Amino acid sequence: MQQDKYSLGRALRPFSFSVALITCLVGIVSAASQTDFSYVAAVLILLGALLLQAGVNLINDHADLQHLKSSIARARVVRNFRIGLTCVLLAAVVGIYLISYAGLGLLALLLVGLAGALGYTVEPVNFKRRGLAVVLVFWLMGVLMVCGSYYILAGEINWLIFWRSVPVSLISSLLLLANEIRDIDSDRDEGIRTLSVRLGLRRARMLYVLLLLSVIAIATTLWSLGLIANFWWLASAPIIWLLYKQQLDAAGRAALPPASGRFFMLFGLLYCLSL
Repeated sequence: MQQDKYSLGRALRPFSFSVALITCLVGIVSAASQTDFSYVAAVLILLGALLLQAGVNLINDHADLQHLKSSIARARVVRNFRIGLTCVLLAAVVGIYLISYAGLGLLALLLVGLAGALGYTVEPVNFKRRGLAVVLVFWLMGVLMVCGSYYILAGEINWLIFWRSVPVSLISSLLLLANEIRDIDSDRDEGIRTLSVRLGLRRARMLYVLLLLSVIAIATTLWSLGLIANFWWLASAPIIWLLYKQQLDAAGRAALPPASGRFFMLFGLLYCLSL
């Protein structure tokens, strides 16, 4: 049923929490060698990121209101939006404390992240409707999260941390793309022109596979250049074949987002061990 798409559990998208966890861990692990490394700040970074991820997920469907006819579905979207805003506000409280710890430089990063989170589906910007969400997530839920976490703990941002952020940022985009591919028929029927709707199923699937291969290719390049120390992440490479097979049929695509989330978690943890 249409309203099931907007149930709290599905709207929360728990499989995507790996995005906040892994991207922040990459920044935290990269800064762990700092002499004044703060474990309290590191925990608060993870808490704030998880709250922000939950908030973004829950407000994600707000722009769908204009297309919904079911009163139950509309009520659920409004409820989720309110809970999502609460999560964003709680994340902002954590952010305010971290600003007092890291300085005003962090404020600029947080304002960019907040603007992106609200503009994700809220009019008049609505990056999702414009088909730009997959690109936006690369920067906001990837690069910005990694570099922001590192900045809080190390007090600077450098090119090394940027390049280290690229593989996990690509998986952030891949995870959103998996969600779009799963919902491509319902989004098309409701007039929601996501990137996958614009590309069509065949090209969206091709992009999904290209992102998967790019993750491994770029991580390999970083290792060969000495920007990451080890290659434990290669142990997750066989899952790429399973994900490739899964996205070939409708039944597999229905479970593609959580499967992609599990890949993100495994790759991300091994990647952190490799830094």
